[in-house]
Amino acid sequence: MTEGRSTDTRERILDAAETLFMAHGYDGTSMRLITGAAEVNLAAVNYHFGSKGALLQEVFRRRLDWLNAERLRVLDDLERKAGGKPLKPSLIVDGYFGTLLRMAQDEACGGVTFLRLLGRTLTEPSDFIRAFLANEYKEVIERYKAALFKALPDVPKAEIVWRFHFMLGATSYTIAGTDALRLVTDWQIEDADANDRLDRLLPRLMSFLLGGLRAPLPEFPDNA
Repeated sequence: MTEGRSTDTRERILDAAETLFMAHGYDGTSMRLITGAAEVNLAAVNYHFGSKGALLQEVFRRRLDWLNAERLRVLDDLERKAGGKPLKPSLIVDGYFGTLLRMAQDEACGGVTFLRLLGRTLTEPSDFIRAFLANEYKEVIERYKAALFKALPDVPKAEIVWRFHFMLGATSYTIAGTDALRLVTDWQIEDADANDRLDRLLPRLMSFLLGGLRAPLPEFPDNA
């Protein structure tokens, strides 16, 4: 097998697996489905990836490498322009979450297919992929968390961490799709607002996330 053909086969397997994992989930996607969609035999999958678990990790890695690098590039650029001053929280939130949603507009980065796969995986995580994603995100999370700490010095760090956690959850649910939204069609929303329109999804999500980040601090009972 020549290098060119080998690379083409590898990418074809990754593309097929990405689509199938998005549609059926990890457990619902068999190696038979993947080999059929990629038009390869099982030996080719084993040669390039070794196992279904390793294949899923590589599906994520080829997209997350770009996403993580872009998030860090955006934050580096913001901090350089700020000259050591704290960033506006809205810029930090957009750098992390906005970059993800804008990624869906670029098919070369996986487009909507990868966005849906990521959302589905984050809302239905397997133990091994949870650990894998935590490791992939570690450096980026630490950088953005530090930026938020600096931007919000009057907010306890524990509250910032919790609110970032809530933002991650809201975003994961959002990018997983609008199936749940379609269950409430009796709310009489317009069709244009019920569809997965990225031009409306990003500003809606950003408004919600920033509202949560800026919300009043909770009050706990004295004995809590």
